[in-house]
Amino acid sequence: MKQPSGYHLAELNVGRLLAPTDDPRVAEFMANLDRVNGLGKRMPGFVWMMEGSGEPGTGNTENAIGGDPQFVANLTVWEDVASLEQFVWGTIHKQFYERRQEWFELLGDQHFVMWWVPNGHRPGLDEALERLERLRRDGPSEHAFGWAELKQASKWRDNRCAEVAAG
Repeated sequence: MKQPSGYHLAELNVGRLLAPTDDPRVAEFMANLDRVNGLGKRMPGFVWMMEGSGEPGTGNTENAIGGDPQFVANLTVWEDVASLEQFVWGTIHKQFYERRQEWFELLGDQHFVMWWVPNGHRPGLDEALERLERLRRDGPSEHAFGWAELKQASKWRDNRCAEVAAG
């Protein structure tokens, strides 16, 4: 899937913490959240991050999902596929990604989606969740897709999680 001219790449990743944010089982994740998000914001190709990305929603934040305080939604926009891929698998983020099963429940449904947004557009969580639902329901398309549809992506092939271990 080729990036259209005048568009950036949006991504949503959803997870559910194994325990409340003040529980020792998720303390390491919570302690490093600002560090990893801060790194992402300084990466070449970073465009935008939803307020509270990666933080559990409490119903009072923009990233709340279904009122469940243990759900985590990360919504970002990147200039291109290479920029996002470099952040995900070419920085310390990879170490946390590889350890996600220590902090997050195994989700049975697809939990990650990407789509193209016009330059300058900042998607909201509702829009992103609709894209995720579309991917779950209809499979990959121009409207909603995953890494496999991006021929220019390469790092994900060596670092992706097995379907049964996604989470």
